Amino acid sequence: MRKLATLLLITQLAFPWGPRAHSVVNRAAVQLLAENSPTFLKAHEDWITYWAPIPDTYRGISDPNSKILEDPNHGWFQEQFSFLKTIPRSRYEFVLALYDEHNRLKAKDPERAKLTNVRWTGTLPYAVMEDYEHLRISMRRYRLAKDEKLKRMIELEMAGYMGRLGHYIADAAMPLHVSIHHDGWVGPNPKEYTRDPRVHGRFESQFVDLIELKESDFKPLIKEAKRIEDPWQAILDHIAMSFSHVEEVYELDKLGAYTQKDHEQARKLVYKLMAKSSELLRDLTHTAWLESEQMPQMPRGPFDPKRNPINPENPNYNPATGTAPPTIK
Repeated sequence: MRKLATLLLITQLAFPWGPRAHSVVNRAAVQLLAENSPTFLKAHEDWITYWAPIPDTYRGISDPNSKILEDPNHGWFQEQFSFLKTIPRSRYEFVLALYDEHNRLKAKDPERAKLTNVRWTGTLPYAVMEDYEHLRISMRRYRLAKDEKLKRMIELEMAGYMGRLGHYIADAAMPLHVSIHHDGWVGPNPKEYTRDPRVHGRFESQFVDLIELKESDFKPLIKEAKRIEDPWQAILDHIAMSFSHVEEVYELDKLGAYTQKDHEQARKLVYKLMAKSSELLRDLTHTAWLESEQMPQMPRGPFDPKRNPINPENPNYNPATGTAPPTIK
């Protein structure tokens, strides 16, 4: 039991936002679902909250296949892909672009090449989009279901996807998850920010627990629900917002803010990041519900080559990935 408790503690410290932050993000999003959203999900608030920290449990070293797949989904270190003029909308297009850059760098800048790969660049927005589409797909099936028992099961499926989606959205709002400075400042350091990797936990877990964060602390900051025209751009904008606060996290650490329960600036920063996360989760859920009214092309039957990503006749088809990247609807 002692070994298990130690393992759980190490796991918790090694991963992003602690259970408290992830949970309140999901709760606030559910509580603020719009009237023309699937408000029946409010009955599953506890289930959606339960799912909030679960993706972190996929990252233990005892489960290497799961860890290798999942680890990159929790980060997006923006400085690593400044060589890209446009971020591909396809996970595999992005992976290939990283690999090409890795090969280009390994002779002239081997240290940078070591970090130019999936793990040390991240795939977080792709995880968001994949679970967003899973949520939308389950909503379509809910609309088509006639049997009440089946509908209740699909409700739980939808709630699970919303819970997972909230995890990645909250991770994207943690500034140290979207920068190479995730575990202490790296490289030139004219402002003398800490290089201590524990700065990560001081902000995202210790301070959040110290202030006893609750959804009521930041719900007033959440704007009215809206339909999102381009979910991909919305998550990139969310990450950019988070990235803009990287230095603030370090400046607050220099002030010792994360040991001061009543530090106003540190509290406001946490509240803002939580509010932005709940707002985006709520709005993506709302958007998925509205989009689920449109029935998709069936996987078997006549295809429009311009829409089918695996058809070589698609004008954007890339033989290197065997697919065409998603496009804006």
